[in-house]
Amino acid sequence: MTFLKPKFGHPRLPKNEHGYTVKDYEGAISTLCAGCGHDSISAAIVEACFDLNIEPHRVAKLSGIGCSSKTPTYFLSNSHGFNSVHGRMPSVATGANLANRNLIYIGVSGDGDSASIGMGQYVHAIRRNLNITYIVMNNGVYGLTKGQDSATADCGSVAKHGVPTAFQAIDMCGLAIELGATFVGQSFSGDKKQMIPLIKAAISHPGFALLNIISPCVTFNNNAGSTKSYDYAREHNAALSKIDFVPVGKEITTDYDHTKVNVVELHDGSKIKLNKLSPEWNPHDRLSIVTALHEARQRQEILTGLLYIDEQSVELNDLINSTTVPLNQLTEQDLCPGSAVLEQINAGYR
Repeated sequence: MTFLKPKFGHPRLPKNEHGYTVKDYEGAISTLCAGCGHDSISAAIVEACFDLNIEPHRVAKLSGIGCSSKTPTYFLSNSHGFNSVHGRMPSVATGANLANRNLIYIGVSGDGDSASIGMGQYVHAIRRNLNITYIVMNNGVYGLTKGQDSATADCGSVAKHGVPTAFQAIDMCGLAIELGATFVGQSFSGDKKQMIPLIKAAISHPGFALLNIISPCVTFNNNAGSTKSYDYAREHNAALSKIDFVPVGKEITTDYDHTKVNVVELHDGSKIKLNKLSPEWNPHDRLSIVTALHEARQRQEILTGLLYIDEQSVELNDLINSTTVPLNQLTEQDLCPGSAVLEQINAGYR
């Protein structure tokens, strides 16, 4: 069995203005569970980059550890990539961004990677307004380590060991807005019509752009009452040995407008309530969206769409006046301009 896709494609595939087809933006075949919402997000990234006419080699994709952090393998195979250790993606992205500000940076993380061990790095990337599209694939669970609640798991949901979660969930969007994020959006992995425009807008934004995407786990997040989960694998266990059998799950998709709350039923019968912001919503009003997020939480709804944007954003490189030339292209003369320039600098401190 191979996880490599064939090199050939249909000769009549549509091309963008750079002559690339959608196939040029794809990656390896996914090894995630069938029906995983993360694969839908990867597909949306592929389509967004194709539509934006981005040259794949101009993209740097970075991730940490987790199911979500595996996904850069599944899109933009001809771009630069770095898979960092758990929770450390933002610092690696910061270093790369400062070394070469001419690339387009896409950071992929999960609720475990960013809301727990990587929380300190997440908040500092926001406050520095790092120029990156930061996608959190949020399923409320540690999938790679077999089903522990993450910090975004809902209070009161019952874990596999039967004890309700005693802690309040961390709201990634609310936290980002409070910290001064200049672009914040939220979506559902099954809503392709909404996801793709949000990803395009995030990539085009000069500064830190957060997309928190609710992405249900088909296998391990089977906590009763969770708004991000369903219990499925345990009920379909193969009894021949102590090996879980995970049946192929059908991807959950949805399509709805802002005039109604959309109730999406997950595989185990639990439901989530999605509420799109009205097209008339003012995404520049920071105070209003904080209030709207709190009110939606009380109604057990998930607000989706572009929550907030600061179009006067000044990204990190401009804030610190870094060089526009990639560091690996600086010459000895650039780095050591001579004693006359050094004397001029020293004189400025006298």
